Amino acid sequence: MRESDEIQGDILAGFKKDNVTLLFLKFEDAARARDWLRALTPRISTTRQVAAFNDAFSEARRSSGGDDPKTLTATWLGISFTYDGMRMLSTTDPFPTPPPVGTGLEAFKEGAAKRAGALGDTGDNSPENWLFGNGKNQPVHAILKISADTERDLSAEVEAQRIAAAEARVLTVFQQNAQTLQGSRRGKEHFGFKDGISEPGVRFFDRPSQDNEEEVAGHPGTRIIPAGEFVCGEEPAPGSFTDYPEWALGGSFQVVRRLAQDVPAWWAQVSVKLQELKQAKAVPDSATAEWLAARMVGRWRSGAPVCKHPDRDTPNDPVSSSDNDFDFRDDPEGLATPLWSHLRKTSPRAGLQPNPSTPPLPAKDLDGRRIMRRGTPYGAPFDPASEGPGGPDDPRGLLFICYQADIQRQFEFIQADWMDQPNFPPGRKTDTTPPGHAGPVPVPGKDPVTQEAIDVDYESRDQSGLIRHTPLSFAQFVRTTGSVYAFMPSISTLRALSEGRLTGGSSGQTQIPGGGGQQPKPQPVKAYPCDEYLAVPDQQRRNGQSQYWAFHGDRCRLISVADGSAHTDRKVEDDTWLTTWSCLQGIGRIDCILPMPDLQNPGGKSWYWVFHSTAGHQQYRAVSITCGGNGSHTTALERPDRDLTAWGSLSGVGQVDCWLPVPDQQRVGGKSWYWVFHTTGGRQQYRLVSIADGPAHTDVRERTDRELSPWGSLNGLNRVDCFLAVPDCQRVGGRSDYWVFSGQNYRRISIADGGNHPDQLVFGDRSCDAWASLS
Repeated sequence: MRESDEIQGDILAGFKKDNVTLLFLKFEDAARARDWLRALTPRISTTRQVAAFNDAFSEARRSSGGDDPKTLTATWLGISFTYDGMRMLSTTDPFPTPPPVGTGLEAFKEGAAKRAGALGDTGDNSPENWLFGNGKNQPVHAILKISADTERDLSAEVEAQRIAAAEARVLTVFQQNAQTLQGSRRGKEHFGFKDGISEPGVRFFDRPSQDNEEEVAGHPGTRIIPAGEFVCGEEPAPGSFTDYPEWALGGSFQVVRRLAQDVPAWWAQVSVKLQELKQAKAVPDSATAEWLAARMVGRWRSGAPVCKHPDRDTPNDPVSSSDNDFDFRDDPEGLATPLWSHLRKTSPRAGLQPNPSTPPLPAKDLDGRRIMRRGTPYGAPFDPASEGPGGPDDPRGLLFICYQADIQRQFEFIQADWMDQPNFPPGRKTDTTPPGHAGPVPVPGKDPVTQEAIDVDYESRDQSGLIRHTPLSFAQFVRTTGSVYAFMPSISTLRALSEGRLTGGSSGQTQIPGGGGQQPKPQPVKAYPCDEYLAVPDQQRRNGQSQYWAFHGDRCRLISVADGSAHTDRKVEDDTWLTTWSCLQGIGRIDCILPMPDLQNPGGKSWYWVFHSTAGHQQYRAVSITCGGNGSHTTALERPDRDLTAWGSLSGVGQVDCWLPVPDQQRVGGKSWYWVFHTTGGRQQYRLVSIADGPAHTDVRERTDRELSPWGSLNGLNRVDCFLAVPDCQRVGGRSDYWVFSGQNYRRISIADGGNHPDQLVFGDRSCDAWASLS
């Protein structure tokens, strides 16, 4: 499953970035929303990409002694939809008949606000107080998750995505930023405790231990859970729901909750409760607020489990801080780790007794109740001296995200049947256990009906060895301020939704360029914004026509442009998927293509460098196109992907966007010159480079980066997507003309030979709708 290009990357691999933004989106026009999704889909991160990057990142950390590699960065995108969002995109209802009652499909259709009461989201937590997802503010149709290693990269991507959405009339109704806490708080939530330690492994994704195939290699105690508990259509744990519609296969249901945390009040409460327990002689006189807080959570601040370290934390022991090798079978009364601790109520492990007279259930019987959490803190950490960010009243909390195949059986069951139940484990309130019972976890710790604080039963042994029960009442200092149920589809379902369908499949078939079978033909769409044009090597200015492959998103089409003042264009062939090109396997979207200057059509074969982004990093490969009879062309991968750093002339470049050949400096003295337009640090610049003929194709940076402003013909543009040479206007009268494509528009410019190559605008921006071949 690590090699999947169908499953979105955050579900199994996890984005694992320090900087996160969720954009909660509303579709105002279904057709334009589908266009937006079509352009977005090639940017969506897959499991293969994210898993490969995470492996490389972990290896780099090990090599550096534990430091994060500064040069290894990525920006990831994930997209999910509410039921209303999917219904708006598709031409059919996702549930033509009502989904089965009591299932996760029903929960997804009803949405978080309608099911809030059963989860304790009443009173201050009720949907009427939510910032999003309550059905009363703007509806949420989609959630775009953007994650990046650096704040700068995140900011640039968020801005780009907000602009792209706005252009498609996709409204951003709420934006939630979140960020990993820094310094000694790194990896912890705002109350100060390490988070994310107990995440499960996934069968066929995580490597099993040689000693125990039910545990992840190198992580004792971390169970491997059937993949079908997180990805619909995969094999689940016994007894789990399996009757999913076709559109759900390869996807996962997502729960998003914004949980506000009152940090100073929570810690003040811990101190008060500690004094109550000391007065009752239920805890040692040496017990501190840290000691009690650790029992409320089940782990110390460092992550060390209380059951293994009952007396003190072990902050300098990395093994203890990530320890999962324990369960609660030997602690049925909660004397070491309270039954109402956060750790036990969210994942009881091998310590859940159906009733006091039966032995605990084995951990595998609870595999169907696990969720995959991807939470990140939001807001500045609490600083009692701060009057601004970090102050007591500054918003802070946890942006909670989890994935599961069944919202009802997994998330809702954990929340309602374990977290919110005062009688947990069930049946413990008996005549033999006076005076109270184990109550709800004190995070958040409120009765779901009355919203009053409930007693929990702190169990300890008295001097005679008998179990004594001390009731405690906890107020609530975690509040739900927003919640959404969504679905994160497979890449195939995303493509289908972008074409107004719920599932793939089409009667149209297209022959693969380069040979090798057939696959379903894409539905007709607009071919802009366009990523790149590639001249068909043996079809330039033949009988007054020139042919080009127009690459856009995950597909391309064949077009032609006629000589003459009108430059009449037409579509020669409909779109085909990039994956139908044998030389483009593994590429989701092309960034740009550069023909090798001295290898254009010698012996009927032309070579190219293809630049594309994989795992958040741009790479390039060498491919060839061989001309055959009747206009057929065979493609081949000549050299596999390499890192951009292999180009000395591109040092410091984040992503190459397009190449523009200097018109009078092509193969002059065995060297060709190019202007390279690239995006680095969130803005586009350009530099001048040269490439030598010969097998090494030695490249040199001839001039350093400059802003776009020196180009008068590009005035008003922040970014150029690609250039297309006007076929019959190259080196005519000492000038060369180009069409410049940027987003939904294009313009025409002219560049003169010689000297500083003065440029001028021939005509200003026009809509790409003017190109019949792109419609």
